[in-house]
Amino acid sequence: MTSMTILGIESSCDDTAAAVLRGQAGAAKVLSSVVMGQTALHADFGGVVPEIAARAHAEKLDLCVTQALGEAGISLDQIDAVAVTAGPGLIGGVVSGVMCAKGIALARNLPLYGVNHLAGHALTPRLTDGVQFPYLMLLVSGGHCQFLIVSGPDDFQRLGGTIDDAPGEAFDKVARLIALPQPGGPSIEQRAKDGDPKRFRLPRPLLDRAGCDMSFSGLKTAVLRQRDSLIVDGTLGMQDQADLAAGFQAAVVDVLSEKTRRALALYAPLTTNRSICVAGGVAANMAIRDRLKSVASEFAAQFVAPPLGLCTDNAAMIAYAALEQMGTRAPDGMGLSARPRWPLDKTAPAMLGSGKKGAKA
Repeated sequence: MTSMTILGIESSCDDTAAAVLRGQAGAAKVLSSVVMGQTALHADFGGVVPEIAARAHAEKLDLCVTQALGEAGISLDQIDAVAVTAGPGLIGGVVSGVMCAKGIALARNLPLYGVNHLAGHALTPRLTDGVQFPYLMLLVSGGHCQFLIVSGPDDFQRLGGTIDDAPGEAFDKVARLIALPQPGGPSIEQRAKDGDPKRFRLPRPLLDRAGCDMSFSGLKTAVLRQRDSLIVDGTLGMQDQADLAAGFQAAVVDVLSEKTRRALALYAPLTTNRSICVAGGVAANMAIRDRLKSVASEFAAQFVAPPLGLCTDNAAMIAYAALEQMGTRAPDGMGLSARPRWPLDKTAPAMLGSGKKGAKA
């Protein structure tokens, strides 16, 4: 494949993103990556409001694309194709991005590629570290959590995933329960440094069940009950808050590490050049990252975590996924539809539940 210049667009949740990427599969360079967040818009609601998010995407997408082109130092005349997140996610946001991408592609007579948001995350280690197929991928974010064996640009085998809340969603909810600011992940990680992770006996859901599926809803409920038993005169003590944060984080770390160990055991026989890759906002948590590195070493596997800017939602990963998939499929064209649900592994049964980023795949 010759070198291509791709404009990527991402709007599946509360980040409006555009990026320009140039190169070919396995050897591409990010020329620009712009992400416009909406944290302030949703701060008063304790979570992402889909209608507000969709409206903000519609208002910011053209500005985001213009900025990405400017930072890359190119014009639309130099773009070879347009890639856009077509799902899964909050449908209003996905529709906004798809319509923007269609307008650009139609006006410039460019091929249009609809990309699965999760495929973008799953293929990012190829962009950042040149990881070779097959590799084990753990997507761990605010709306998704699943183990995937990635064997090709459109070849994903799901080994397991969360049957209810995703870890990032649980972090956000627990942070609200113990009066910590949003986003919950960084707040809990910081507060946990002052806490005793062994003070409270919080559950480690599904560790007594075989397989790689996970559950975090019951853990969140256990924190709620423990918090209620500690409140005096309507307030939670500072040390109680720190200990709950530390205990909750330790439980999540234990679950993710043991389930990763089981996933690696299933993946390891497939190759001697083993890699375990992690992406998603929760991958920024150092306690989780350090434990997963330790588990990877047990299987002589390389541990890969892309830079945070490419771990969380961004459009560079969408452009790169399209670049990888160009060799295996045709463009989508104007018939592209937005999809709230879109499983990567088409043969696996659907996961239960729905997270704040939309329906789980």
